[in-house]
Amino acid sequence: MPSAVIASMPSTARTATAFLFATAVAITGFGAETAADPRVEQTVARGLDWLASRQSRRGSWTANESRYPTAMTALAGTAMLMEGSTTTQGRYAEPIRRAVDYLVSRARPNGLIGDPRNDDRYTYGHGFSMLFLSQLLGEEEDERRRDELVGVLVRAVEFSGRAQTKDGGWGYVSAKDGNDFDEGSTTITQVQGLRGCRNAGVPVPREIIDKAIGYIHRCTLPDGGVKYSSKGGGGRPAISAAAIACLFNAGEYDDTDVPRMLAYAGRHLGDISNNSFGHWHYAHFYYSQVMYREGGETWAAYRSQVVKRLLSEAQQDREGVFWPQGYIGDVYTTATNLTILQLDRAALPIYQR
Repeated sequence: MPSAVIASMPSTARTATAFLFATAVAITGFGAETAADPRVEQTVARGLDWLASRQSRRGSWTANESRYPTAMTALAGTAMLMEGSTTTQGRYAEPIRRAVDYLVSRARPNGLIGDPRNDDRYTYGHGFSMLFLSQLLGEEEDERRRDELVGVLVRAVEFSGRAQTKDGGWGYVSAKDGNDFDEGSTTITQVQGLRGCRNAGVPVPREIIDKAIGYIHRCTLPDGGVKYSSKGGGGRPAISAAAIACLFNAGEYDDTDVPRMLAYAGRHLGDISNNSFGHWHYAHFYYSQVMYREGGETWAAYRSQVVKRLLSEAQQDREGVFWPQGYIGDVYTTATNLTILQLDRAALPIYQR
């Protein structure tokens, strides 16, 4: 249904229509440009099974050395939501529900979702949690639980606003805790989480998004690369891809910097075999979102390359399929790769065209 038609409806009808449309997408695969590939479907199913087997009794997932539990839980939960399961229906309803319980239990009175006492980069977990919880908000059938989630997200948005630096970005911790240091990847995480909240009906002050867009502009170099931080550093392919996805999430499709940024990202990320830059999986986690939004032959060509590589690198054990990664850990890589492989399902509003 055209977005203009939906926008013209009363709010109650608009919410119901959006819910029904999202449900149809999840069930029928409507919106996907390519027929389901049995190899991809099997790999995704086995990958999600592997993630489910790694969930703790508390409902969380962690990176290596038990680090980043909030971020890993939100990423793994999001990968399961993309399959079409919710907190009440589907193969992964129980692990999703437990993940929600865990993240809600981590929500602090000041709005932060996470615990700064054992997470030295807590803004990642906060941003990914806003994204995950906002994507399932419309599927929550229990009114009391829904009100609880809305409260968590309202306070989370307020925390992000206070944590933003004077230059409009975010760092690994809040501006106050980090002496106003900012960094590109955490900025993108916040903006995508805030966009998810706004799409779900949670109020997000426009000035927060405007400051973040201004930050990206100031960090964009003449060649289209995006710097590590407003404080300096050269262009980074991974952050550049994430910045484009961030602008698209903010509705800035016609932004004047986007053509240069796309050209820069294409030079570094267009060749799937290129490992000359750091954080390959992180870069393609976001670059795949950009290519999916481009659609058509652009997406088809990219998708065939990235699927081939991800299928060739997948490993298997008794619990399922996973992708090993030495620095952050297998949960992180598996969750992000499963997100890439499921974009065609268009099951979540944040990843739809």
